[in-house]
Amino acid sequence: MRRDVFQAIADPNRRAILGLLARQKLTLNSVAGHFAISRPAVSKHIKILAECGLVVIYQQGRERYCEVRPEKLDEVSTWIKQYQAMWEERFSRLDQFLARSQAQEGQDQPPREPGEEPNAQ
Repeated sequence: MRRDVFQAIADPNRRAILGLLARQKLTLNSVAGHFAISRPAVSKHIKILAECGLVVIYQQGRERYCEVRPEKLDEVSTWIKQYQAMWEERFSRLDQFLARSQAQEGQDQPPREPGEEPNAQ
C-alpha cells in the first residue's frame, strides 16, 4: 500500500521521528530508544514513513539505518502555499478594517485631557 505524505505527518509520533532523523541518521534501535512506545510500534511508524518516501531504510553492516528524505515534504509545502496567499490577503483586509475602525473611533470621541482615562465621563 502506497501512503501519502499527509497520512505520514498526521501522527505526532511520526512527526517526532522525522524531527529526530532530520538531525542525524540513526539505527532502528536508536530511534526506538527515544520513545516511550514499544519497539514494534516505532517500527510500524518508520514503515509508514518509508512507504510514503519520507524515510529510507538501508543496511550497513549488521545494522539497519533510517535516514530522512525531506524533499518529500515539498508536497506539503506546495499545498500550504496555496492557502498562505489567501490567509495573508484576509489578514491584510482585517488590518485595514481595524485601522479604519480605530481611526473612526478616535474621531467619534472628544479629545481627552492628559492623564485622563479613556471613556471617563
